[in-house]
Amino acid sequence: MNQKQTVPNKKYFFLICFIAALGGFLFGFDTAVISGVLEFVSKDFHFSLLMEGWFVSSALLGCIIGVAAAGKLSDRYGRKKIMILSASLFFISAIGCMFATNSSLLISFRLIGGLGIGVASMVCPLYIAEFSPSNFRGRMVTLYQLAITLGIVAAYFTNAYLVRISLTETFGGWFHYIITQDVWRSMIGIGVIPAFLFLVFLFVVPESPRWLMVNGKEEEALKYLQKINSVEAAQQEAQEIKESTKGESRSIKELFSPVYRVAFIVGLSLPFLSQLSGINAIIYFGPSILDKAGFSLGAALGGQVTIGIINVLFTFVAIFTVDKWGRKPLLILGISGAVVSLIVIGFLFHFNIIEGPWILTFILLFIACFAFSFGPVSWIIISEIFPNAVRGRAMSLATLSLWIANFFVGQLTPLMLKSESWGPAATFWTFAVLCAPALWITWKLIPETKGKSLEDIEKYWKRKSTKKLYAVKGAGP
Repeated sequence: MNQKQTVPNKKYFFLICFIAALGGFLFGFDTAVISGVLEFVSKDFHFSLLMEGWFVSSALLGCIIGVAAAGKLSDRYGRKKIMILSASLFFISAIGCMFATNSSLLISFRLIGGLGIGVASMVCPLYIAEFSPSNFRGRMVTLYQLAITLGIVAAYFTNAYLVRISLTETFGGWFHYIITQDVWRSMIGIGVIPAFLFLVFLFVVPESPRWLMVNGKEEEALKYLQKINSVEAAQQEAQEIKESTKGESRSIKELFSPVYRVAFIVGLSLPFLSQLSGINAIIYFGPSILDKAGFSLGAALGGQVTIGIINVLFTFVAIFTVDKWGRKPLLILGISGAVVSLIVIGFLFHFNIIEGPWILTFILLFIACFAFSFGPVSWIIISEIFPNAVRGRAMSLATLSLWIANFFVGQLTPLMLKSESWGPAATFWTFAVLCAPALWITWKLIPETKGKSLEDIEKYWKRKSTKKLYAVKGAGP
């Protein structure tokens, strides 16, 4: 369905996408809150460098487990129920971490939070992509990335605010325990508020129409399609979804067939390489990196807030351009800028040029390039390129690759930054080298998907596979 689609009930459509995107806000908040918490927790529990890495990476391990399970669960039980599971895990984690009395409990609840992040990171953008008409899909999935960046900024601001009032205000009783005595408890615990709101709002969200169609609930699917399309467009879309799944295997082995092999390679490699750019090393360890660049702790935290704001602002570039310019131009421009920025940051550290604004300037340039390209467009691509019948499990594998890369970056970055033989210069050069292959993948393997329905994209892979087959046989189709 290539014609431009309209959304008669835009308020309802945007409300549903906004609620689903709240999972991204929790994802961003839970990820970034550690940058402010780490210093306090390390002192309270006397963490070694290895334990610092484990504290950060424990949530990432939970993400890996969560996302590995979320695909199959969402294909079996639906997208909505799994989003509710995610919100519940976030809520339990925030309360548990706030009142953890030892490092084992703290890390256990971080693991639970990681499960929630992993589930949300897979199912929320998937739900938005399946719910959105084709000419709105790019910006709506980017809304999820925007929510991540807003969650990151919210964590930075609440961290800075809570630290300030813990030093300047006097509290009694329970508030003394979680703010004055151990401020990190309130820094993590304040996450119960967005987690609770996400959980409550999810009960007004409908199930994904595409999941309903694939699972034989055609009347219910058509009802929801008609809420965001004209009756004629909804019926046509329902028919296309139905036809796209005819004769399709619902086995994950479908991804290894010649038809979807390139899609599978793109789906695994693009999110994996996005994390090897070092984006979350800066999110997690921003104050430590800026401290290496000569900033005081207060200035470093201020610089981290600036990083978060730039991340938000440049995500809007993707929102306004991704459905006009397309996915590939944004990726090529942004990845190129990110690689150059990482190389320059490495040289600045190598030649000890740490006076003045240069380190922060190029970190902000890297963040800006990532925010309008690698960050949002990776989510868009992996939510679009897989077939309806196995999209949940396929996207689960793609998101799993992201979190595996993230886990190793989180575990190794503190060791690399503080190593005398490695240090920040080599760390940033490593990130540049590791993420650069994404340029070739974008140029050679990724099709332009703007304006195409999910069913049109599925047909593209089938046509491409057919042409290759005829080329091998030496005959035209």
